[in-house]
Formats: sequence, structure tokens, C-alpha cells
Amino acid sequence: MEVKAVKSTKPVIGLSAAAVLAAAVAIIAPWEGTRYTPYQDVVGVWTVCEGITGDAVVQGKTYTRAECDSLLAREVTNTYTGLQICIGQPLALNQWAALISWAYNVGVHAACNSTLVRQLNAGYPPSQWCRQLLRWSYAGGRQVKGLVRRRQAEYAQCIE
Repeated sequence: MEVKAVKSTKPVIGLSAAAVLAAAVAIIAPWEGTRYTPYQDVVGVWTVCEGITGDAVVQGKTYTRAECDSLLAREVTNTYTGLQICIGQPLALNQWAALISWAYNVGVHAACNSTLVRQLNAGYPPSQWCRQLLRWSYAGGRQVKGLVRRRQAEYAQCIE
């Protein structure tokens, strides 16, 4: 899958935006899985490919691998761009990848308005703000095992 380069507005410690996006995709894809026909997720949201939601999802359509790759690249890029607006600190590759995976799943708006981002921007150490990832394991008001495992993996990536 080709990931388009994004001009970074926030420093990435010694890395290009393309490297950050590729690292994020490597985390996101296994957790999301791939489904070529739309389905409703655990809270009833129509979803396709690797967790794509919204206007791109056409019920009854079967998507190709190329379409899924394109949608994933677009959404990961949009997530990264959205996070750059609210994160005012330089991050390492592992931290960006973990945060992009999390925000891809919970939404940029929720991520940017979170305690995690407030702590990060206030200069708390990664050992503290990365731990906030573990709180995001609920969907539809109930804790979901898959989200618990995903957040544990994102946390481990974040503090690596």
C-alpha cells in the first residue's frame, strides 16, 4: 500500500511523515482486520475495509484491495493531520504511530479533547500520558476485550 507524504507542521524526531504514516498503518491494519463488504461494527456503525466509516461506506458494494488501500491511506493521513493540529510537542515515531492508531479508532475530535492530549501538551512524561490510552477500551458503554488488547498494544508502542 502506498501512503502519500504529508508535510509535517509539528516536529517528528528524525523521521519523515511518510515513515510515521507507514508505522501507523502497520499497527492499525491488524487490529481492524479487512472486510471487503460493509458490516455494522459493535456499536452499529457501517464499516468496511480496515475500519473505514462515514461517506466512503456504500452498503451492498464489494470493495477491492486497491480501494481499501486507498481509503486506509486517506484516513490515516487525515488522522495524522488532525492530530498535528492539537499536539504541540515533538514525538518519536513509536509515539506518533500509537497515537494515530488510537485516534483512527476513537476519532480525532475525541482524541484532541482528551486528558491524554492535555497531559502531553502540558509536558507530562510519556510514562504518564501514554497510560491514558488504556482508558479507551469502551464501546457503546461497555468494555470490549478487543479494545482492551488494542490499547495495551498501543500503550506498549507508546512507551517503547
